[in-house]
Amino acid sequence: MNFASDNVVGASAPVLEAIVRHNGGAMPAYGADPLTLGLTPRFRQLFDHPDLAVFPVATGTAANALALSVMVPPFGLCLCHEEAHVMEDECGAPEFYTHGAKLHGLPGTGGTIAPDTLDRFLGGLTRHVKQMPPRALTLSQLTESGQVYTVEEITRLSRVAHSHGLTVHMDGARFANALVASGCSPAEMTWRAGIDILSFGASKNGALAAEAVVVFRPDLAETLDFRRKRAGHILSKGRFLAAQLDAYLADDHWLANAAHANRMAARLAAGLAEIPGVRLAWPVRGNELFPIVPAALDQALRQGGAVYYDWASRSLPAGETVREGERMIRLITAFSTTGTEVEEFLALARRAG
Repeated sequence: MNFASDNVVGASAPVLEAIVRHNGGAMPAYGADPLTLGLTPRFRQLFDHPDLAVFPVATGTAANALALSVMVPPFGLCLCHEEAHVMEDECGAPEFYTHGAKLHGLPGTGGTIAPDTLDRFLGGLTRHVKQMPPRALTLSQLTESGQVYTVEEITRLSRVAHSHGLTVHMDGARFANALVASGCSPAEMTWRAGIDILSFGASKNGALAAEAVVVFRPDLAETLDFRRKRAGHILSKGRFLAAQLDAYLADDHWLANAAHANRMAARLAAGLAEIPGVRLAWPVRGNELFPIVPAALDQALRQGGAVYYDWASRSLPAGETVREGERMIRLITAFSTTGTEVEEFLALARRAG
């Protein structure tokens, strides 16, 4: 019953089989192999975009930091939610790769930024040389509270950002989960809504270690290969990154994985909602849920073998709070989470409740 993260599970069978299948023989190194070269037409078809560029990397941190490095100069400001992963969980990697640019967090319920909040902040800035000029906005999809930016919300935020001269990045660590939840196309959630660069996540949803920086504006892609090489993220045996992404996308495997994880989260949430004293901090949109539970229930779950994280947030809905004698916890389901694991957790919760 490990619901700590979708990072704690292994890779999916099709991904592992692809790595083994492409292990034999010799292939050109450093991304010159046919598999890596084939990613560009594959992603162009997936996103219905004739000019996008794709740059595979091994980690989400690298994808986010390298993406922001082409969007924000060293003297620039990158706006994000105040609890965004890029700000709180990447050890300053974006600042490092941008050579000193600053991240500034904006408030918002459920880890989301409202367009009016963004517009007010940008409109209130001076244009004095003493102030770092805003150059980019980054949005997390799913958010750190498990919420989904709708296409309409992304479009409105992008319009505000672009009107102020900013580019827009999406941290899509759980892009597939958000896409399945929204029922829209990859193009609708990204470039058609105004996204300039996407960090396309795969490692949380079935890959072993594979992400991709997907650039929808050719002018932003121009230096990314050089930045990726300087950062040590062009793998000599690049075929193994490409093999993962190829298998991940084949036959909509990535969407099936995400749909399963989302279903398991919904099933877990429905069961927990029936237990007295338990409520959800936010609606369950993807594969993350944040129950507020009695402290005694939290203790019983842990003693019974359940694994998950304590959680805290500054973006709870208005009127919601974690009261004395309560705990907020985070549960994440994965592509490999089974119904049996969910039912065992719920049975343990019912006995304790």
